[in-house]
Amino acid sequence: MLSKLSSVSKSSELHEPFLEYLESPNPYHYSYSSSSPSSSPSPHSGIIDNNELLKLWTQPIRLFRLANLMRQKSCGDEVSFVINRNINFTNRCVGSCSFCAFRQNVGYKLSIEAILSRVEEAMQLGATEVCLQGGLDPGMILEDYCEILELIGQSYPRMHLHAYSPMEVLHMSRNSRVPVEEALVELKKSGLGSMPGTAAEILVDSVRQKICPEKLTTSEWCHVVSTAHTLGIPTTSTMLYGHVESLEDRLMHLQVLRDIQARTHGFTEFVLLPFMSGNNQLGPLAKPKSILHHLKMHALARVALYPYISNIQASWTKLGRIVAGSAIEWGVNDLGGTLMEENISRSAGSKESQYISPDELKAIIGAHGRTAIRRTTLYERL
Repeated sequence: MLSKLSSVSKSSELHEPFLEYLESPNPYHYSYSSSSPSSSPSPHSGIIDNNELLKLWTQPIRLFRLANLMRQKSCGDEVSFVINRNINFTNRCVGSCSFCAFRQNVGYKLSIEAILSRVEEAMQLGATEVCLQGGLDPGMILEDYCEILELIGQSYPRMHLHAYSPMEVLHMSRNSRVPVEEALVELKKSGLGSMPGTAAEILVDSVRQKICPEKLTTSEWCHVVSTAHTLGIPTTSTMLYGHVESLEDRLMHLQVLRDIQARTHGFTEFVLLPFMSGNNQLGPLAKPKSILHHLKMHALARVALYPYISNIQASWTKLGRIVAGSAIEWGVNDLGGTLMEENISRSAGSKESQYISPDELKAIIGAHGRTAIRRTTLYERL
């Protein structure tokens, strides 16, 4: 099926009314060292509106072809990856998200020594980034999160610290009774380089009430990431899809991200996170999604977010290596990182290993006729 779609989409002569736009320079290719564009197209009048996106969903050949054209315009034929390490420093959590299999009321919490040992292992394997995320430990305050960053920075000053979701930032600000902006300022002073845009799930409050009613609201998530961007802290953006949400909900989520990016230019990438149904309360309510469904969703994200977010990432830990590789042909230009440690997806039933080597990533990329590029967290070439 995948090869058939590929051959048809590459040979078909489909004429689109907006293809001329693709000939103009793309002003949004992410480079954090670059100045922001002097003018921006309105996020409410993007190239393709939501009604057209709904039609494209039912026309996969047209959708995939358009996504590939937009990927070519934004990123060329390069597919990037980063050598990094995840450190899930605690699974103690006061949250009640129905999709989570990671949280525990009484779980583990890594010592500073254990965290530094993992950073050292990452350095030995050539990592340029560590990603720090954990549960919402009721006993942790802002100073604890800052201390982790500071101690890593003292011993490993060249390591980029990609840390703490918007929910964690809100949690630490509440526990320390300080505004979100103050918490972010202190984290940046302590060495925070960028933030993962997780905890987004679906940015539609009616969906959030069903799957994570105690989590931060859509407006709170937007406030945290927008404030981070204003302070010079770039973030990623994500979507957890494939559970109880509708396609219209997904499009509303993408619109929220597009609106933020048009204002702040602070998102480095967009990552689709397929819902993992194992060992959690939400699992029985979700229907399994086909490979075609996953590929269509990545293509739709490329089209919906063009030209605002240039980097679309496929999660090999959740999709599996074969499907993530296939997504390269349908709008994806990044395969994420080597990870070295991944506990959240594995606790929900992922069969993938915790580590993928740079050579394996290069082989996956090369098998799809693309050029593998090693990058930093902020998409600088290495």
